[in-house]
Amino acid sequence: MAVEPFVLAPILGALHAAGIPGDFSVASVRQVVSSAMLAEITDFIRTFDRVSEREAWRAAALREAQPGAQIRPREVCFFSAWDFHLPPERGFKLIEFNDNGSGFLFAGIINAVCREAEPGSSGIAPPPSVAAFRRRIGDLVEREAIAFFGELPADLFLIIDDEESLQRGKFRQELRLLRDLLRERGWSAELARPGDTRWNGRRLTFQDKPVAFVVNRSTDFFWRSGDFAPLRTAHAAGRVYAAPNPFTYATRSDKRLLEWLSSPEWDGELGVEPGERRMLSAHVPKTRVLTADSVDRLVRRKLDFIFKPPHGFAGRGVLDGAAVGRARLRKLLRRGKTYLAQERVARPSLEVDGVTVWTDLRVWAYRGEILAISGRASRRTDRLTLTSPGGWIPTYVSL
Repeated sequence: MAVEPFVLAPILGALHAAGIPGDFSVASVRQVVSSAMLAEITDFIRTFDRVSEREAWRAAALREAQPGAQIRPREVCFFSAWDFHLPPERGFKLIEFNDNGSGFLFAGIINAVCREAEPGSSGIAPPPSVAAFRRRIGDLVEREAIAFFGELPADLFLIIDDEESLQRGKFRQELRLLRDLLRERGWSAELARPGDTRWNGRRLTFQDKPVAFVVNRSTDFFWRSGDFAPLRTAHAAGRVYAAPNPFTYATRSDKRLLEWLSSPEWDGELGVEPGERRMLSAHVPKTRVLTADSVDRLVRRKLDFIFKPPHGFAGRGVLDGAAVGRARLRKLLRRGKTYLAQERVARPSLEVDGVTVWTDLRVWAYRGEILAISGRASRRTDRLTLTSPGGWIPTYVSL
């Protein structure tokens, strides 16, 4: 992978005109991933999908899951995101998976606008234009809707997120872009909080309009709050499409599953085949759920680990190994806090405007096919700090 700086200032206006908000940081570096690496990442994602869709895996993952997660939906999320670190020496390592991966529309815009600013660049596969990428997203939504209902529904397409995210979240503008994209296809689409919905005994509604299709961006992953009661009822009745949902979270996104992905100990129970194990072990860093019996062993190697909560997001709750000790870890356990210890994976670093940043790779895929790629340049090694001169970075594939 190659990472190199470029001049961002002349194209900031074009980025903002295309929908990137002024408070969203784009770093003045680009990265180019080899086509061979992207092909291997595609094989890895297909392995991930195959393993996590196996009945033995799902049954084990659901054993202690919330009741709402037991519902077996037909939905396939179209913005699933795999986050990778690319060690400077070679290869790639999966850090986590999100069925709720923000940034896919922003990534498409950033890649297209930054590439168009340098049309003479050789050796890089041209990314889709903004218009082409938006059409592709619309086509995927249409495909999912028809697969679920048998036809394209006439009722409302609803994008839901929590109040704070809708008002002040970094991706609030992306939600508006998605709503506008759906409207441009001729569909009725709105943004709402989960608590704005109602169940009328037959249908999920928003402002008295029936809802058919829900794009869920909330971080209440198991729909525990009372605000989700109408959606829980509608989803259990099979009356509404909703992705992601508690089932997809419990069987794919819960970070505790990284322990199973990283180690062969449970392969027999989970049905993981030898070839799949080789792929998983090569690209998933060792991850362990913290227990009273493992604290002493992990503390002895604490500088080799990052400690993270299984249901965290946006870096919340992440602890660098240097910042924890035996007493702190035991205190977390006594308080009933679940934590994971994940082996630290190095990332490429470079200087931007005299500041060192560390880069990663985010890949969105749908039904085993790459939908979009992007990257982040963070000012910290232990979590994502995407303030300038860090931020999201245009990412391309070599020819």
